[in-house]
Amino acid sequence: MQTTEDVKTTKIEIFDPPMCCPTGLCGPNIDPALLNVNEAILKLQKEYDGQLKIERYLLSQQGPKFMQNKDIMELLKKNGVEVLPITIANGKVVKEKAYPTYEEMKSYAEAKR
Repeated sequence: MQTTEDVKTTKIEIFDPPMCCPTGLCGPNIDPALLNVNEAILKLQKEYDGQLKIERYLLSQQGPKFMQNKDIMELLKKNGVEVLPITIANGKVVKEKAYPTYEEMKSYAEAKR
């Protein structure tokens, strides 16, 4: 049974490829896509103030989370790790092989309202 809170709260999950640290914002060459997704997440969490839950999972550190999701496992078996990152919004795969933009994540949040 869904509560009123469940209906209002959007959940976005990003399944990251293997990286050197949880955010990927380390080392001498930082990927601009990682900076952009990190900034977008922070901005959206501030804008939606508790109405948007965004989780990121790192393959090398949270492998069980990948294995628990049937859609993620099917995509990994079919395409290998090249399919990562994968974004899921409210239980549905919405993007593969690239991080979602701020605008895309905002549209996922708005779709739930």
